[in-house]
Amino acid sequence: MEYHNAVLLTETVDGLNIKPNGVYVDVTFGGGGHSKEILKRLNKEGKLYAFDQDRDALQNTIEDDRFQLIHENFRFIKRFLRFYGVKQVDGILADFGVSSHQFDVAERGFSTRFEADLDMRMNQDNELSAYQVINFYEESQIKQVLWQYGELRQAPAMAKVIVAARTEAPIKTSVELKTVLQRFLPPNKENKILAQIYQAIRIEVNQEIEALKEFLLQTTELLNNGGRLSLISYHSLEDRLVKRFIRNGMFEGEPKRDVFGNFEVPFKKVGNLIVPSSKEIKTNSRARSAKLRIAERL
Repeated sequence: MEYHNAVLLTETVDGLNIKPNGVYVDVTFGGGGHSKEILKRLNKEGKLYAFDQDRDALQNTIEDDRFQLIHENFRFIKRFLRFYGVKQVDGILADFGVSSHQFDVAERGFSTRFEADLDMRMNQDNELSAYQVINFYEESQIKQVLWQYGELRQAPAMAKVIVAARTEAPIKTSVELKTVLQRFLPPNKENKILAQIYQAIRIEVNQEIEALKEFLLQTTELLNNGGRLSLISYHSLEDRLVKRFIRNGMFEGEPKRDVFGNFEVPFKKVGNLIVPSSKEIKTNSRARSAKLRIAERL
């Protein structure tokens, strides 16, 4: 089984505008596809650091003196690069999606296709799992998770049903959760709504939005002038944050203006939004919702 097919491989690495002797970071190593492509474009002076919080990804490490794999969440990028003596880099790549491996290994609990324990932890060492969210969060918290991260209009009713059901017995598996929520899953929309429910719970379990924000804010200080960000998002919550950060260097409000009235922003957009070709989607269906945005540090 393929661990993970790198999405928009050429376009994402092209977006970094790689200098052969530069220093680069792949913060979502996974199966190593993007990292291998970056290494092909570096000379012996170049260096690549990669991050992945999933211990399963460590089996894919690359034996290369120019490469260092760091088993950590990318929200700690600055701290761990400094541990290796790196203060600034020439480019950062991120593919924010769940890996094919995580979806395909039933016991990880990421996929609606399998019966599995409610888990969904990208870092298996974290305490918070889908089981804790479903069985111990207050009704108001579950409603907020489903509404904010799943954009589910029936979030209040779903939360009420979950809390009522768990008073009878804990909700332990994906099948049990689906059974509890069956009334909200009309046959013609079942897969779509289940995907939204799973997305919401997964984002909460892994604190994905908070991690994304923390990571992006650190890139301003980490990138050399002219350095590039190459970022792939898969859902609107991520993409809106990435788009706004590239435009303003912040997530809320407006940046300061200089004495001439121009906005002082840390990045400029490079090119337009890039999406996978129909050919790539045909060979890798999980690429269909990918959106690539590229920015350069000013």
